[in-house]
Amino acid sequence: MYIIITYCLFQVVCWRAVASIAWAVLLLLPITAVFVILSRFSLLHPIQTFSGQSLCSFAIFSLILMCGVIIMVGFLNLEYYTVIPTIACSKIALLGQLLHPRQFVNSLAHCIMGIIVAWCCAVTLGGRYETIGYPCTQGDGTDSSPQMCLNEYHLILLLAGAFVGFSHSLLAVISNINYVSFHTVQQYKYLRFKGSLPFVVKCSAAQALYSVRNYIVVYFFLGYIPKAWICKTLNLHLNSSVHPLDSIAGLLDLSLLYHQWISASFLLFTWNITLLLFRIFVTEFLALQDVALLSQHSPSRRCEVFSLSQPGGHPHNWNAISKECLSLLADLTQRLVAYHDTVATNGRAKSLSTGKDLMSPRPTLLLRTPASVFARFVVGTPHSPLTAPFTPDLDSPFASPALRRLTAPLDQCSPWFGTVQSPHIMRRAPKLWSTSTGERRLMEDVRSLGSNGHLKQNNFILNCPIQVKHFLAKRVLIMYLFNKLPEASSQALFADSQAHIWALEGLSYLVQASFSEDQFGVIQTTLPSILGCMLILQEAVDRHFKLPHASSKPVRSASGMGDSTYKTLRFALRATLKTAIYRITTTFGNHLNAVQMSAEHRKRLQQFLEYKE
Repeated sequence: MYIIITYCLFQVVCWRAVASIAWAVLLLLPITAVFVILSRFSLLHPIQTFSGQSLCSFAIFSLILMCGVIIMVGFLNLEYYTVIPTIACSKIALLGQLLHPRQFVNSLAHCIMGIIVAWCCAVTLGGRYETIGYPCTQGDGTDSSPQMCLNEYHLILLLAGAFVGFSHSLLAVISNINYVSFHTVQQYKYLRFKGSLPFVVKCSAAQALYSVRNYIVVYFFLGYIPKAWICKTLNLHLNSSVHPLDSIAGLLDLSLLYHQWISASFLLFTWNITLLLFRIFVTEFLALQDVALLSQHSPSRRCEVFSLSQPGGHPHNWNAISKECLSLLADLTQRLVAYHDTVATNGRAKSLSTGKDLMSPRPTLLLRTPASVFARFVVGTPHSPLTAPFTPDLDSPFASPALRRLTAPLDQCSPWFGTVQSPHIMRRAPKLWSTSTGERRLMEDVRSLGSNGHLKQNNFILNCPIQVKHFLAKRVLIMYLFNKLPEASSQALFADSQAHIWALEGLSYLVQASFSEDQFGVIQTTLPSILGCMLILQEAVDRHFKLPHASSKPVRSASGMGDSTYKTLRFALRATLKTAIYRITTTFGNHLNAVQMSAEHRKRLQQFLEYKE
């Protein structure tokens, strides 16, 4: 049954993706007409912009190629879209995403599509951009034979398309462009498209400007490489009488810069419009979103939820909805509790030992460790929070054997295993060093820098040997790449919270409506479970927001097509959860005193009844 439902949902998404691609193809003709007008616009001769060769000169073959590119972009949107953003919790994780084979295929496809669109733009512009080669005559003599020379204007436009396509594919990973979010307020597709159109134009023009700027720098230093390869492959020559474009004078051609920017804007605008249409069509409604909406606005459909099946008189509809929603909330609660336990145990896995082991006293093992010694010199102040829960993930496929060796626990032969030299130095979590013979000797050298086992804090980095500097630089680099980002870890924990928000809204509105509409008392039987689940989740969320970096709101980016709403999902969930509980308590009031629950839950519920939470 689950497989059948999944297949049906996939078919629905596919048909909506096809509809979005069809609309993108239909919009291609007016978008191309605007591009032709803007690309031929001239301040000195404005009337020539609207001459009779505007659209007629645009080859039908180029238009067919553009339609094929739009279809391919729509297919990639369908293939790579996600409703749960992929959040890199460390620099090495982000690098792993960019170097993933799947992302390599995506980048290659965008490079090829960028070249195709750039070729169509070159054909549309005509003139000096139209062909890759042109007949020329080398030398000053009259007996010089004509030959084909490279048209660098055409080449620089094609390479610009490849560069913009490649940059767009990388930004899609960094900015989570393929993430699809769901709007709180439902709008008609036309109104949503109309409202988003100016933003898409602005984002496309700005991204094209930055891409062209970066491309000019790259072409200035590396432009000779593709020129030489194209000339050798196509048997073309470089015209010595023409000034090369990989120079300051060549790249500062204002007409060339404008045509590069307008072509890049046209490329990005067509791709972003396809993405926008895909988001609009796919996010029309989903199951949990539908539950949240019907529970609030549809009395007739609420009656179906409160009804009993015949024969038998069982509330199958309510049982299915409540079971799914409570399962989602319980899963989130378990994740939060596990995360908090990991933080409480300083990044180590929670011990599964027996109660006797937990109650038995354990000797405190105090060590003099390099991380605690070097923290004040390398990281910052003596109390810099080296948040241990965000230490390197050794289970990651990107964790090399060298990293696992570096994070291995100390043995008793280590020079750092021994007595305490400072009461503030204690052993913490996995540390980023190894205990090989060479580094053990290096540690002895570091120890010898101080007197009586203490390091001299003043001018330590300036006076230490070069081996120690290399040692510190290596460790700092590893910590920079593999240390998890605190805020990113919190964002990843709530990445799928949109479904939990809808579940909370749906449950709370149905419970509220049941006070006057539930004739058979269907919901009353599960009210203790609903309240208990919400209160436990409320406690877990409150504990999470007391952690460092969890309560800091990120700056929402206003540029780019990437949807950054996932960064604030944890705040939306906290507000929705508190509102859901208040919605139930204000409706039932003191009647909730008759609901069976634990003393701790009743005490917390009383805070909501008295509006003190």
